Amino acid sequence: MASTSTLLTLPVLPLDDEVVLPGMVVPLDLNDADVRAAVEAAQAAARSTPGKPRVLLVPRIDGTYASTGVLGTVEQVGRLADGDPGALIRGRGRVRIGAGTTGPGAALWVEGTPVDQSVPDPLPGQVAELVKEYKALATAWLRKRGAWQVVDRVQAIDDVSQLADNSGYSPFLTTEQKVELLETADPVARLKLATQQLRDHLAEQDVAETIAKDVQEGVDKQQREFLLRRQLEAVRKELRELNGEQEGEESDDYRARVEAADLPEKVREAALKEVDKLERSSDQSPEGSWIRTWLDTVLELPWNERTEDAYDIQGAKGVLDAEHSGLEDVKERITEYLAVRKRRGERGLGVVGGRRGGAVLALVGPPGVGKTSLGESVAHAMGRKFVRVALGGVRDEAEIRGHRRTYVGALPGRIVRAIKEAGSMNPVVLLDEIDKVGSDFRGDPAAALLEVLDPAQNHTFRDHYLEVELDLSDVVFLATANVLEAIPEALLDRMELVRLDGYTEDEKVVIARDHLLPRQLERAGLNADEVTIDEGALRKLAGEYTREAGVRTLERSIARLLRKVAAQHELGERKLPFSVTEGELRGLIGRPHHVPESAQDPAERRTAVPGVATGLAVTGAGGDVLFVEASLADPETGAAGLTLTGQLGDVMKESAQIALSFLRSHGAELELPVADLKDRGVHIHFPAGAVPKDGPSAGITMTTALASLLSGRLVRTDVAMTGEVSLTGRVLPIGGVKQKLLAAHRAGVTTVIIPKRNEPDLDDVPAEVLDKLDVHAVTDVRQVLELALSPATSDAAREVPAAA
Repeated sequence: MASTSTLLTLPVLPLDDEVVLPGMVVPLDLNDADVRAAVEAAQAAARSTPGKPRVLLVPRIDGTYASTGVLGTVEQVGRLADGDPGALIRGRGRVRIGAGTTGPGAALWVEGTPVDQSVPDPLPGQVAELVKEYKALATAWLRKRGAWQVVDRVQAIDDVSQLADNSGYSPFLTTEQKVELLETADPVARLKLATQQLRDHLAEQDVAETIAKDVQEGVDKQQREFLLRRQLEAVRKELRELNGEQEGEESDDYRARVEAADLPEKVREAALKEVDKLERSSDQSPEGSWIRTWLDTVLELPWNERTEDAYDIQGAKGVLDAEHSGLEDVKERITEYLAVRKRRGERGLGVVGGRRGGAVLALVGPPGVGKTSLGESVAHAMGRKFVRVALGGVRDEAEIRGHRRTYVGALPGRIVRAIKEAGSMNPVVLLDEIDKVGSDFRGDPAAALLEVLDPAQNHTFRDHYLEVELDLSDVVFLATANVLEAIPEALLDRMELVRLDGYTEDEKVVIARDHLLPRQLERAGLNADEVTIDEGALRKLAGEYTREAGVRTLERSIARLLRKVAAQHELGERKLPFSVTEGELRGLIGRPHHVPESAQDPAERRTAVPGVATGLAVTGAGGDVLFVEASLADPETGAAGLTLTGQLGDVMKESAQIALSFLRSHGAELELPVADLKDRGVHIHFPAGAVPKDGPSAGITMTTALASLLSGRLVRTDVAMTGEVSLTGRVLPIGGVKQKLLAAHRAGVTTVIIPKRNEPDLDDVPAEVLDKLDVHAVTDVRQVLELALSPATSDAAREVPAAA
């Protein structure tokens, strides 16, 4: 509390932006006019009174004096460390500033009242704890600064007021904070304030030290990493020199390779992340080898490499015609594709919506028609790289999409490997035997192909191994298949279907003469002027020694023929040059294997007895002729009903039931003895019983065979037929007309019966085949029977035989 008994008159020593607390000893520069005036005034007043000169130290903040000052005694006047005159002043106690007054000298004199700083003794418990806390905080701060001598002095202070005023030495306190300490009269409150200020400073210091430590650790880590990398490079250099390797042969600097490579931005980012992992991993870590393999794969992919398409449309068409005979549908489609690509390029539409102008074609047809070799010809005509991907027997989905990198020995899928092998992003990729893809517990590869073959999605194809987007929208995909039904419907919907239904006999002769014979002559070690095969021999090879949709067996027959000639020449049995004629074939390679029904003896033909009809079917090897045999059981056996043999499917069995039902209900109209059908068993057999058969297209064939059996009239040898039959006798449309007509032509059939609604399909049949066939389009079974059955020769011929 302030004392009212003592009143002090003192000269004012103003302190600009500085505060002195009681107990502090400060040197002041006497060059300052205010300081010098106050000291001189105090010295003049001290001459008349005992004791040291006294001044009032008052903080002056922005020209404004504080309300409380500090009584100071001038301890010494002399020279400061820099040689300037100065005075050493010690703070003694707080003084409450009163009114101004007069005094000697030029200084400002004021009246002041000392402030009582007494504290109860002994100290209360809370105050003692406060003293202890302040000493602990001050000691911690001083130890951080290394001021060990000051620690002992602070620990020796027991007075609460002195302890609080000791904060005046703290350099971290602002002038405003010191003024607040000065003007706080209560020693306990002042000590609380000093403790709080010191606690806040220590907290800020801890945060600053933590930040500085983190920064220093980061700097140290970078320096350490830099040093270790330099050491690693030095070790590798020494190893290269030890092994005799050149500097350029080292390929471990993946970072430089990635930065130098022409990669898309996202791929570059992913590759640099993997490089960071590689640099952090040790050489013995298995992860390092996985990362290197991945980086090698990414760097080997031709991300921005593309071949320029050959836009010479006439030239491309000429290449296709020179390398393949026939197959006009595929040639037209490739020509159209190139024409559209050319026009898009001329109009700046090469990339639309992130997608390029690729194509997805499905080439479906029997074996040996040139589906696989056609892919290479397409690439040649377009000026693109060609890659073949064999899918036959693939059952693992990872073969298409790649393995996850978590597995040992992981590899990218076959699509990515094909792109890498091609060396460009727009090759022609042949997906061979896509109908032979299987599925098991490892997934369905056909489902993985859905994204690959979808033009709307494959510009962002993501392989499980790469895990970066790969643009496949500029790739021309050619998928080959033998059986259309074996391709999943969703996959087939993504492809443009092109059918290859086989070659005519004339086309086979041209292919054999222009392609197969030169190739087999070279393989047999013969020259073209040493062995020649005339066109008649080639035609007989194609028509009677082989009967197929393609030309593989024909090529094998030519190879066998040439081998025989070469062997006979080496044995001295035949001289070269030699010309193989039609008459020489039997002596060289034996008898023909496929003699047309029309060329056989009439008594040996299958249709020489009633109840046998010739049908047409489609198999995985193309079109083929199909014979149907019917017989009636002896009524004495009692075996009534319908018996079907020949490994038939459900649909074909139902067709037989329909044919039988139609004849039972319309037999009288057709003048057939249908009464025999009630008591006698009917047996229908399809020869080649080991081959599965199904489908409705043999309906009219079975009806004709049964009608022939009941009427006793023979079925014409030169007639073959195909069509579904209904209960009312209507002939309904079927599929595979082109393949079936080609098969009829190969088999020597001259008359073919087809449903009326299949008449538009005749446009797909080659003109030379139609010229040699008499095609009848019918709508009713009655028309079929009129065309197929031979006229009745006598009434005896109408008797129904017991068996056929």
